[in-house]
Amino acid sequence: MTPTPTSTSSRRPVALVTGGGRGLGKNVALALARRGVDVVITYRARAADAAAVVAAIRERDGRALALALDVSDADTFPAFVEALRAAVARDFGGDRLDILVNNAGIGGYAPVAATTRAQFAELQRVHLEGPFFLTQALLDLLADGGRVLNVSTGLARFSLPGYGAYAMMKGGIETFTRYLARELGPRGITVNTLAPGAIETDFGGGAVRDNPDVNRFVASVTALGRAGVPDDIGPVAAFLTSPEARWVTGQRIEVSGGMFL
Repeated sequence: MTPTPTSTSSRRPVALVTGGGRGLGKNVALALARRGVDVVITYRARAADAAAVVAAIRERDGRALALALDVSDADTFPAFVEALRAAVARDFGGDRLDILVNNAGIGGYAPVAATTRAQFAELQRVHLEGPFFLTQALLDLLADGGRVLNVSTGLARFSLPGYGAYAMMKGGIETFTRYLARELGPRGITVNTLAPGAIETDFGGGAVRDNPDVNRFVASVTALGRAGVPDDIGPVAAFLTSPEARWVTGQRIEVSGGMFL
């Protein structure tokens, strides 16, 4: 198997975290930076949030930058890849990407009977087409021995009314992970799925964080007795994209505190 660049090269590894300006993506970016990874985060509209993450990493003597990207618009991916290539060369002095974390996403709550085609199509563009075609566009830039981590959800294993379309897309990402792991295996690239449970962020309107009833319900069905927080997720993502996880690929790792066991 091809050795991982992070373990055989003196250069610092470079990671791309989509949707890294807030929530779980922010935590993943910070956790990677703590491991000495140079981090590129993307944002769609909230440039100030992304700038704050970059500043936080730089304050700890890390290296980071932010680029705009709408993962729902695959037509923009070729231009984004060229911008990424140029930014990595300019700011980090490198020419390869070692880690890709497909994290960017949107919430989607609607019963099956009430889900519109427009809602379904938006979820599909963001959660299926986006990761698939962005990964495809980055394959030439991704280093042999690299890491791809796709973010799914606990809702792809257990079910709660109203999340059918959203969970359906994430189920597709989990299948994509296994196929991609097989296809990239000859290059020594690992591909895994990280599936968070209910986390206290602003995702989906911040209900888990801000609604006491929702928070108590999550705690009541979780083995460890509480809702998750972003700091529960970032370190796991950092491990799965590290040299130590070189023999883990094609796997779904749920980080939910034992929700709905």
